[in-house]
Amino acid sequence: MKVIKILSIDGGGIRGVIPAVILSAIEDLTGKHITDLFDFIAGTSTGGILTLGITKPDSDGKPHYTANDLIKLYEQEGQNIFHRSEWIPENVKPLVKRMFPSDGIEGVLGEYFKETKLSEALKEVLITSYDVEKRSPYFFKRSQARKTPNDDFPMAKVARATSAAPTYFEPLKLEVDKPLSPYHALIDGGVFANNPAMCAYAEVKSVYPNDTDVLVVSIGTGELARRLPYEEIKNWGMAQWAQPILDVVFDGISDTVDYQLKQLLSTTEDGNKRYYRFQTDKLPPNNLIHDTTPNNIQSLKILAENIIQERESDLKALCENLVSE
Repeated sequence: MKVIKILSIDGGGIRGVIPAVILSAIEDLTGKHITDLFDFIAGTSTGGILTLGITKPDSDGKPHYTANDLIKLYEQEGQNIFHRSEWIPENVKPLVKRMFPSDGIEGVLGEYFKETKLSEALKEVLITSYDVEKRSPYFFKRSQARKTPNDDFPMAKVARATSAAPTYFEPLKLEVDKPLSPYHALIDGGVFANNPAMCAYAEVKSVYPNDTDVLVVSIGTGELARRLPYEEIKNWGMAQWAQPILDVVFDGISDTVDYQLKQLLSTTEDGNKRYYRFQTDKLPPNNLIHDTTPNNIQSLKILAENIIQERESDLKALCENLVSE
């Protein structure tokens, strides 16, 4: 029976450097591009950008970017994505104005994805977003884009929608050719699926109902080490919770999905693992998803290298499974 191989990439802003480095290591160990190793790829926010980057075709229908190319996206374009066109006092940013104008991120995404459409993705993808007017999750899928032209959006728009984190970027008004509902008001999918691995697993089980054997590889962007002591937070109001609550929600969602998949996917009788989660809890306490300084990016790369070293045996076993099945 064919093993359906799923890759899932968490959200986390500039911390997308971490999964990009791990994916680059997988490409180096296997000698293959990520799209040659997985059947289905899912991503949220920065993970959605990576998913689209990995699956974007060049003019010959081959992968346009390697994982290493996408590391350079963060190194070279991070400051353009998180760029302030005007100064906003630190103490009012989360309360009265989004932190960053959208022209920076939209310019970078337009340059990287050009006019490529979702339907052109080299593998099946699932990208999460959330429609705030309809109060419901919105999933961008290659399968749906190929089936319905109205759902075949430019990759640059999909990437913008999934990464529209509240307090950071304005929502995306995505216009559609539907008279009764002419647009979607979309924000970052991290509000309900910062770790989209369970969404990907459910989708694959629906698409391949007769293929019960799956392999899930889930890559995180790091968990904040900062504690929130009771005595410090017990009297917090909106102003104090505005920024920390996103981290709490994102980390809680990611850990919950990790727990669920650990219960669902056990090791096979022949000793092959069917679920791998690569994550670190060693982020500095005040690490910010918009810290694009060279020092922080280098620190994130070192954290990723530490994961690779600490999980060397797992990573090698995974790569053997990816090329043999």
